Amino acid sequence: MSAGIVSYGAYIPRYRIKVEEIAKVWGENANSIIDGLMVFEKSVPDLDEDTITIAVEAARNAVNRAGIDPERIGAVYTGSESHPYAVKPSSTVVAEAIGATPNMTAADLEFACKAGTAAIQVCMGLAESGMIDLGLAIGSDVSQGAPGDALEFTAAAGGVAYIIGKKDLIAKIDSTYSYTTDTPDFWRREGMPYPEHGGRFTGEPGYFKHVTSASSGLLQRMGTKPSDYNYAVFHQPNGKFPSRVAKMLGFSNEQIKPGLVVPRLGNTYSGSCMMGLAATLDIAKPGDKIFMTAFGSGAGSDAFSISVTDRIDEIRNGAPSVEELLADPIYINYATYAKHKGKIKL
Repeated sequence: MSAGIVSYGAYIPRYRIKVEEIAKVWGENANSIIDGLMVFEKSVPDLDEDTITIAVEAARNAVNRAGIDPERIGAVYTGSESHPYAVKPSSTVVAEAIGATPNMTAADLEFACKAGTAAIQVCMGLAESGMIDLGLAIGSDVSQGAPGDALEFTAAAGGVAYIIGKKDLIAKIDSTYSYTTDTPDFWRREGMPYPEHGGRFTGEPGYFKHVTSASSGLLQRMGTKPSDYNYAVFHQPNGKFPSRVAKMLGFSNEQIKPGLVVPRLGNTYSGSCMMGLAATLDIAKPGDKIFMTAFGSGAGSDAFSISVTDRIDEIRNGAPSVEELLADPIYINYATYAKHKGKIKL
């Protein structure tokens, strides 16, 4: 493959709530939920923030980081499970906000937490075929969790944008491999305000089967092994799952540590794995190799083998790093959080 990452950008709201603050509202049972999550706080959108505004900020950071002319972008795909409109695309708003030309293709994608990496694969195909110069792939969410449900302790807000092309790459995508089945571990029907989850399906046969299958498939295709990579990123619904799956596959804690942002951020769903990759690119050096596998309930995984180029040093400081976006949080209580998330209906 000749396509890869030309630039990237992230955005994280400044508001945070600590999981203990949520647990105080729901009592002793809540404490048993948070014990194994390895998540200590999560991001919360401002009152005027949604999937689209977050996607716009991430896209602008991606454009600015490498000084990209937005009129070169021939495709915009926004992956999310919290699009603000049931009928009306988010991607058209993003494209116009960043100044992209109308002579492009755009669509919204949905596949739980891997819609963003699916967008990367679509942009790769279009760039490889020569149909477009650059494609913009976004994973953005203001994740939902019912009051008192286990999801409420991790469902966060954030977005990441990747500009995909064939020239001036900061990281080449060597190969990608996907594994997909019909596994009903998580869903939200039309009109339902909050998603539901089949608890016994969440780990197995959901997350671990798909992540290990896609990862093993890519390693076999590439003829590589975990020790060939400097870093690894796995979907982060919590801190426990990616740490466990890394060990199962033979990756070390040192390899996943730079991209394991979920303890301070929460699960940004479609932006989750892509946020971990952004945090890793923030510190990666030319020649480093990164392994990444996303997971989306329903269920599927996309695995990527990525090689960092010399150009990373030229554009790295052109936009805020993930670490900078995580800094200086504004902590709020549960009442303010409920107001921000629209849990209080007037």
